Amino acid sequence: MSDTSLTIDNILLPELTLCKVSASSKKRVLEFIADQIHQHDSTLNESQIFNNLVARERLGSTGIGQGIAIPHCRLEGLDRVIGVLVTLEEGIEFDAIDNQPVDLIFALIVPKEATSEHLELLSQLAEKFNERIFCDRLRQCDAPGTLYQQMTATNS
Repeated sequence: MSDTSLTIDNILLPELTLCKVSASSKKRVLEFIADQIHQHDSTLNESQIFNNLVARERLGSTGIGQGIAIPHCRLEGLDRVIGVLVTLEEGIEFDAIDNQPVDLIFALIVPKEATSEHLELLSQLAEKFNERIFCDRLRQCDAPGTLYQQMTATNS
């Protein structure tokens, strides 16, 4: 992947943008994300994605505060970056930095080799999620299409 100008709108697909998902725990939501990615691309191993996400969480929670988490991991054999955006019906315990429950999740699955793209995307996400008004708009969406549009709109 030579394109270093990866942006959120070219890694997030409408079919991997999900609204008001019901999840009882961090583990369940990571399972759900792995399952969604596998359904989208059956060549990708669901349990490998899940295990990699869990392994990354063990290093330290990806809950960045204000009800937001950005779980991410690398995946062997992946040739592109995959983003999954999920809003939850109710916040869940995520061991977040501020101990607040999480209800807004953007998962990032990157090729094993991608380092600079990975960090660049994480910083783009952190920047977007730093805007409370933007996050409130995402939380108010009740249709995946609307959520996708809000997330990928350049005028945030």
